[in-house]
Amino acid sequence: MRIALINSGLGLLAPAAVLHRMRPDADLVLAPDPDGMPWGPRTPDDIADRALLCAHATLRYQPDILVMACNTGSVHALGRMRDEFEPDIPVIGTVPAIKPAAAAYRNVAIWATAATTASAYQRRLIAEFAGSASVTAVACPGLADAVDAGDDAGTAAAVAAAACQTPAGCGAVVLGCTEYELVTGQIRQAVPGVVTFGSAAAVAAQALRRIPPAGPVGHADGEPALASGTGTANGRLGTVRVLLSGRPAGLPQAALRYPEGRLLAPLVVTGEEREPAASPVAGG
Repeated sequence: MRIALINSGLGLLAPAAVLHRMRPDADLVLAPDPDGMPWGPRTPDDIADRALLCAHATLRYQPDILVMACNTGSVHALGRMRDEFEPDIPVIGTVPAIKPAAAAYRNVAIWATAATTASAYQRRLIAEFAGSASVTAVACPGLADAVDAGDDAGTAAAVAAAACQTPAGCGAVVLGCTEYELVTGQIRQAVPGVVTFGSAAAVAAQALRRIPPAGPVGHADGEPALASGTGTANGRLGTVRVLLSGRPAGLPQAALRYPEGRLLAPLVVTGEEREPAASPVAGG
């Protein structure tokens, strides 16, 4: 079982860590885009182009599923990715957890990037899923960038600024950017009593549900595939491969500042012990 995750930065660490906990035998391919980040200020076509560049790079490892582990990428690139790769390779996206948060709390804040906060996409999600809950959109300029850089001071300042915009009595904060899930502890400290709602667990569960039951064939590592469920193949732990804007590399140093990065770091394979099999032809 091999799962590829795509994001402009380190936001893919949260769902990757959940996937590893759920399926320790799964091989993960992490494909952030440091050359193109941040995606937010880019045009929709440019974002889709960057996402496709990262996705194509993962094909050499024959992923069973592609996960767009980025809210911005899901808005602007998911359609083109599905057109290109499905039905051969399922593609899933990331949606902010507005619905469960609004079902549980009357007062909800959505923390997101400035671009997402101003988008028609987020307004549609609120209209569709918020129900009778009172929803406050909170722009968090600089927070995702600080998280990606491992900038503790910048992260603290951005979190504090967003907390000041969050109304008193707010019961839930929806994390509308996957990078924010790496600093949920700081967010909870800045808004005492709040419950945070991320998307990593739901994305991971959906990825495992969508993997074809028959499993892959011809994996580069020669390991047998498992159907979705729990456990490992003969006690085998999966590997993690990292592609930075398509280039094989190690895990970025900033990733080690977060528990999710430290969890995955021992699994990272930086060399090619065995040449990967030829990439499948998508969309054929």
